[in-house]
Amino acid sequence: MSESANQEDGVIRRDFLAYTALSMGVIGTGAALWPVIDSMNPARDVLALASVEIDISAIAVGQSITVKWRGKPVFVRHRTAEEITAAEKVNLADLPDPQTDSSRVEKPQWLVMVGICTHLGCVPVGQKSADAKGDYDGWFCPCHGSHYDTSGRIRKGPAPRNLEVPPYQFVNDTLIKVG
Repeated sequence: MSESANQEDGVIRRDFLAYTALSMGVIGTGAALWPVIDSMNPARDVLALASVEIDISAIAVGQSITVKWRGKPVFVRHRTAEEITAAEKVNLADLPDPQTDSSRVEKPQWLVMVGICTHLGCVPVGQKSADAKGDYDGWFCPCHGSHYDTSGRIRKGPAPRNLEVPPYQFVNDTLIKVG
């Protein structure tokens, strides 16, 4: 065998060893980093709260309930015909955050929204029949005086936006899935 063939053999062997070592280094680094990367995923308890199903069959017309979703209160209200009519008749030019009632609900009789005031994060009152409902018969934040109407839209006070409507869908006529 000639000397050049031996040198060529050595180069090929050296390249093979270099690529093998590099591959093992990449695999080892990936195996070492995987637990760190995987720890950035949400925990199982958080994923369990990513969505919540709400049975609405027992909610009478005019009644509200509060459920927790992702640590936030969600207001579900079975609106009366009067509340729906009042919400639909509002002149959008009078609203600080103009939004039609129909864009806030999937079914007019059901209002689903996050019960956190958009001013400083307080929880407005108005869920119970004995609660103050503000000037627009919806919800009232007693901390700073924000008044929301029967569609959860800001009407008066320092809050800059309407109460948030979370992503939700009707699974059937008696079940709402939030999240």
